[in-house]
Amino acid sequence: MVYSLFWFLPLLYKISPTHAYLTYARSVQVGTQSGIEECKHQFAWDRWNCPDSATQLKGLRRATRETSFVHAISAAGVMYTLTRNCSLGELDNCGCDVSKNGKIGGRGWLWGGCSDNTDFGERISKQYVDAQETGQDSRAAVNLHNNEAGRLAVKATMKRICRCHGMSESCSVQTCWTQLSDFREIGNYLKIKHSQAQKLDIDKKRMRAGNSADNRGAISDAFGSIAPTELIYVEDSPDYCRTNTSLGLYGTEGRECVQHGEGLTQWEKRSCRRLCHECGLRVEERRTEVVSSCNCKFHWCCKVNCEDCSQVIVKHVCARREGADGHGFRRKYRGPK
Repeated sequence: MVYSLFWFLPLLYKISPTHAYLTYARSVQVGTQSGIEECKHQFAWDRWNCPDSATQLKGLRRATRETSFVHAISAAGVMYTLTRNCSLGELDNCGCDVSKNGKIGGRGWLWGGCSDNTDFGERISKQYVDAQETGQDSRAAVNLHNNEAGRLAVKATMKRICRCHGMSESCSVQTCWTQLSDFREIGNYLKIKHSQAQKLDIDKKRMRAGNSADNRGAISDAFGSIAPTELIYVEDSPDYCRTNTSLGLYGTEGRECVQHGEGLTQWEKRSCRRLCHECGLRVEERRTEVVSSCNCKFHWCCKVNCEDCSQVIVKHVCARREGADGHGFRRKYRGPK
């Protein structure tokens, strides 16, 4: 599946029209796709579930809490893929980061081995992904900040891998290197940052003055107290319970939720309350009988006989309450969960 964020790929050719474009374009594609797939996983049981509309130009024009995550996870995905492919030797003029090798890293261990080259991944990701933002307004500044927060998340989740050395593997000395974590860990990290995202407080009077110097000053002042690792936004999120076709939102009616099952997180267990009840909908149980082949036996030669086995699949979905028009919310809207 090619996601709509790939609209910016032609920009890569404008930036680097020769060999570098061909070298890195595939990694940028794969990285962007990984980011959007992770977004869909992280928000599968939220009211906003990272719909395709969120990755299109129209959706990305809004600088909400949710688009902050889209920008961050996409930038992280591109950096992650470039870094991994670099370490695997799949990119020209790039390889392991050996800049620290031989230096003392801590008590009883030295830097060595093949560290993942995050500096390379960060540099190329920044060059290509940030090229989308050509504006000078607050939204462009916010998007660039969230791109950087995504790249910093890759670094923040790096892990140290060590190998023991010494007589009979006594581990008197260790050689260590840094390695990328699973991308899921980066997604988990950024999901927490999403829940803690800060709204940018910009002096609107200075912005309305129309003076570019005042605009830059107002934006700079607003960013002053915000750490580069934090996600930020400038627009409040719409009501994701309701359908809003102009924004590409389809509400939670018809969405599946989970009530029972092994290994569910608390967030998943509360999905029916979050998607249905708190959006003025009821939970409807739907049963479907599925017939499939089973108990297959191979008979020499050459035939396979199978039985038909039926299984009832139970799903729970959000549905309108009887007599409701879909807009009569019984509970107060609690935000874009």
